Amino acid sequence: MPMVEKLQNLKLEDVLGDRFGRYSKYVIQDRAIPDVRDGLKPVQRRILYAMFRAGNTFDKNYRKSAKTVGNVIGNYHPHGESSIYDAMVRLGQEWKMREELIMIHGNKGSVDGDPPAAMRYTEAKLAELSNELLRDINKNTVTFMNNFDDTDFEPTVLPAKFPNLLVNGSTGISAGYATDIPPHNLSEVIDATLKMIDKPSAGIDELLELVKGPDFPTGGIIQGKEELKRAYETGKGRVVVRSKVETEELRGGKKLIAISELPYEVNKATLVKKIDEIRAERKVDGILEVRDESDRQGLRIAIELRKDTNVEGIINYLYKRTDLQVTYNFNMVAISDRAPKLLGLKEILNSYIAHQKAVIHKRSQFDLERAKKRMHIIEGLMKALSILDDVIRVIRESANKKNAKENLIEAYSFTEAQAEAIVMLQLYRLTNTDIVELETEHSELDFTINQLNEILNDDKRLLAVIKKELRDIKKKYKSERLTAVEDEIENIELDKKVLIPQEETILSLTKDGYVKRTSPRSYNASEPDEIGMKEDDFLVYSAESHTLQQMLVFTNRGNYMIIPVHEIPEIRWKDHGVHLSSRFKLDPGEEPIFTTAVDDFKAPVTVVSTTRNGQIKRSELSLFEAVRIRRPIAYMNLKKDDEVISLEISETGTEEMLFVTAKGLTLRYPVELVNTSGLRTQGVRAMNVKPDDEIIFAGLISNQKYLLTVSNRGAAKRTDLSMFETGARAQVGTMLLKEIKSKPHRLVGAVLFADDINALIISESDRSTLRGRNIRVTGKYVNGSFVVDEDEFGEVKDVHFDSIIK
Repeated sequence: MPMVEKLQNLKLEDVLGDRFGRYSKYVIQDRAIPDVRDGLKPVQRRILYAMFRAGNTFDKNYRKSAKTVGNVIGNYHPHGESSIYDAMVRLGQEWKMREELIMIHGNKGSVDGDPPAAMRYTEAKLAELSNELLRDINKNTVTFMNNFDDTDFEPTVLPAKFPNLLVNGSTGISAGYATDIPPHNLSEVIDATLKMIDKPSAGIDELLELVKGPDFPTGGIIQGKEELKRAYETGKGRVVVRSKVETEELRGGKKLIAISELPYEVNKATLVKKIDEIRAERKVDGILEVRDESDRQGLRIAIELRKDTNVEGIINYLYKRTDLQVTYNFNMVAISDRAPKLLGLKEILNSYIAHQKAVIHKRSQFDLERAKKRMHIIEGLMKALSILDDVIRVIRESANKKNAKENLIEAYSFTEAQAEAIVMLQLYRLTNTDIVELETEHSELDFTINQLNEILNDDKRLLAVIKKELRDIKKKYKSERLTAVEDEIENIELDKKVLIPQEETILSLTKDGYVKRTSPRSYNASEPDEIGMKEDDFLVYSAESHTLQQMLVFTNRGNYMIIPVHEIPEIRWKDHGVHLSSRFKLDPGEEPIFTTAVDDFKAPVTVVSTTRNGQIKRSELSLFEAVRIRRPIAYMNLKKDDEVISLEISETGTEEMLFVTAKGLTLRYPVELVNTSGLRTQGVRAMNVKPDDEIIFAGLISNQKYLLTVSNRGAAKRTDLSMFETGARAQVGTMLLKEIKSKPHRLVGAVLFADDINALIISESDRSTLRGRNIRVTGKYVNGSFVVDEDEFGEVKDVHFDSIIK
């Protein structure tokens, strides 16, 4: 009869969902996530059980790793040999396991990330502690299941006489789940387990008095007790783990940073390489050499420093920028009741205690049945010895062994088991000594049966057994804590003097907004006037600076920008710089009017800004401090038709200000008359400016002697500052020029100077220069001397003074 093919019409999404669900369940339960009871993944459990079954235990000789791997593949875990060997090696790596479960001879890798030798070269056997995981497994203490081909049986969980999940931790990624459980100190975990047995209602605070925190095999320092508490309460949390770092003094005043312990699972070779790259690239100043001095005595990384180096600053930088300090994220997911669950410390301990109760109960039941069977045999032998002559006679009259057993059962009511023991009894056992031994064994068995019955019938008695066995394991295998725990997470602030080497430089900024820094070598190789810039551009600022300063740039639109000097591209003096718009978003027509380099924003100085329409504002420098910004920040709230024309730094707050308008009105008064205010304010009235006039200059008077003004008609005037009387804020001021109705002079530029000044006078078609000292000093109501021919030169549009190059 032909086969009929059965086809099913199913939706693709249903098929994919079902298949992926099955796959995910398998990966979660049977591969990547550990069991909460014994803390092992299936492959780890199978490796330990295979070695136990093969007699590859701690008290025997080592065996080739390849033999164990083959045994595991053939009997329990039909996967790639590399995955099994890698899991086997990890169980024996002391920098990953708090308590190694396998002892390995040969190259088992290193903390530098080196791979282990091939399995044909290494040898392994179970560590003594592993016997505590497997102890009593042959006493029906755990459930067994068929292996993959139904030719053998394997345990679904190990008896686990200590809480291995917490002691050795676990890490793994599966479909939709991941786990990160840190290792802990064996003694502390056992103490917490005993606490939970004695007081099931114990709070997390009580447990944390016993479990100080994770105890990593690589040591290190954990910071953040509050985060630890949260992690142990919920199963999720984050703590900071940092290396153990010490400083040493070397000959010649040099200093050394010595690293002796690393955070858990940090690759030492990668860390050393990263620190050496920081040295080579000079990301931090002061590191001379980085050496890995690790040997058989232990781990040691040496970082040699210059004698004048800020050691704490470099350590903080390495904490911040390398794996010298890392964040460990708790994610304590384990298989509980055949499903993945996020578990806190109490849930893990309660699950382990419940597992142990089941194991001890099953073991006691197994031992009780065996003791009862033995007791039954002993009672039969003792009865037989009491009627020995009759028993011998019955046996001698019997035809064979089977007939003898039948006759004994019929004549004296022996059971089948007792009759078997009697006929198998050797003649030497009929001595008086052996009779006494039988009576002694009977007494011992009777005591054992009573004890086992108590354990099975009394929960307190059962818990006492668990407690005793835990205490015995603690006494035998305890070790000192390796990882220190600190209460608070230290907030690391990086000192820019450590991050940035201090280098002298020349800063420059042009009116069109081109900025650059130039090395002193390039600057000295050129003439100052050989600076690279566009033909119609002018310098706004040029001064010596260094890379630890910050450049503060103010614009005519009432905004300011902060640029760390070390971030400004280093460009030759003869080349153009980079435009501010490459870093900041500028408005149309926005241009820089004043720049200064700042060492410390906490300096007791004020910023004085004046607008064209007569507003003035004074603000403390500290208000301008800000984190790195990508767009200008407002420092003055301007009206639509107004703009900032002057900005000065008041060092003392006692200087006087001089204001000059286009029509020649001037006003002088102390800057302290202007109260300080915050950013984004309009300020106050500086001078009473008429609607058809505007302020063209505002400057602080310090050591200057003269005021130089230039009008639109090309007239320059030098006035002694003593001519200007001190007034009050918001006044109209006094006239400096002589008013000419037919063709009045309107001031285009003005500047304060001491002895001499250079000025570049600009018209639409021509340029001319003048020296301030060549202009004669005149009094008020004089328009000055013509320095250019008005008809030939054209109307003066702008004046550029070298005095603003400070």
